[in-house]
Amino acid sequence: MEVVVAGGHGKIGLRLLRLLAQAGHTGRGLIRNPDHAADLEEAGATAVVCDMEAEDDLSSYLEGADAVVFAAGAGPGSGVERKKTVDLGAAVKLIEAAKATGVSRYAMVSAMGAPRMAEQPGDMQPYFQAKARADAALEQAGLDHTIVRPGGLTDGPGTGQVTAAAELERGGQIPRDDVAAVLLAVLESSDTAGKAFDLVGGDTPIGDALRAL
Repeated sequence: MEVVVAGGHGKIGLRLLRLLAQAGHTGRGLIRNPDHAADLEEAGATAVVCDMEAEDDLSSYLEGADAVVFAAGAGPGSGVERKKTVDLGAAVKLIEAAKATGVSRYAMVSAMGAPRMAEQPGDMQPYFQAKARADAALEQAGLDHTIVRPGGLTDGPGTGQVTAAAELERGGQIPRDDVAAVLLAVLESSDTAGKAFDLVGGDTPIGDALRAL
């Protein structure tokens, strides 16, 4: 399987590319900064320089791919406009590129509670609004999509065990290692196509948690 990962040098994207290589898949990571290419190559992936904000058509970057993962983000400290152009705009551009190139499998890294939190005032509202609108665009695109909405992200070691549900009543944290492992499991199985789910750390093995959705 050949997978294009948008946000290839991000903390989740780079982990996912490494897991893809270890599992025998081919990963292409889209990066904006060419200085990051060596890190992707070390992870066993191909680095592709692509400024998703600047480019209007991303179709050429998806040619020959079997699946695409949107794991990019404007990041903490970014302004409202960059949340619109990256968390929303780049995700939508990638959706349109997937449709144009026939790449039907699309996994989105969203945020826990995005649809609900998009209605709540506060400093985080623009972020959740961008994520919720990107999720909605993907759900309406007619692709074999899966939307993963992790809780608070940590850099601790993965456990391979999670809690996943269409909507979790309580928040929580999850290691980025486990988010990447969930994304790999999503890509390797069609069972989660058409589904969106919240994700936090837990005590259920990843495969079992996904099968129970």
